Amino acid sequence: MSLLKRDPQAPPAWRGDLPVSSRYTFGLAGERFFRALKDEGVIYGSHCPRCEVTYVPARIFCERCMAELDDWRDVGTRGEVHTFTLLFVDLDGGLMDEPELVAFVRIEDGGLVHRLGEVDPEEVYIGMPVEAVLKPKEEREGSIADLAYFKPV
Repeated sequence: MSLLKRDPQAPPAWRGDLPVSSRYTFGLAGERFFRALKDEGVIYGSHCPRCEVTYVPARIFCERCMAELDDWRDVGTRGEVHTFTLLFVDLDGGLMDEPELVAFVRIEDGGLVHRLGEVDPEEVYIGMPVEAVLKPKEEREGSIADLAYFKPV
């Protein structure tokens, strides 16, 4: 039976909680990227020699030419603010006690969306050089949260 045809034996409605669970996986590139962040405290990018592009976060294939990427490079922990915003509403739609400063930080030909810290929102500007502040090694878990925030250089 196709998805467009309704099963005549299906219940008309589901009452109660729907038993749904899911697990997000990083994939091959994400696994290596987050393991390096956790264990080594480095941000990796993957370089495509054909297109001369370095992707951050690292990827397995070049999105331009579809070449397999196996040239992984430590791109450092510095970047620059490409754009930014001040968040007043949390993920659940509630007002935050304190607004949160978030930016797209360009690193090489890619970048990361993350918090800015140690800076007043009125002092942030496009092109501002920033540096990643990592959690202490013993507190890292292998996720983007291992990067606590970016601060001005």
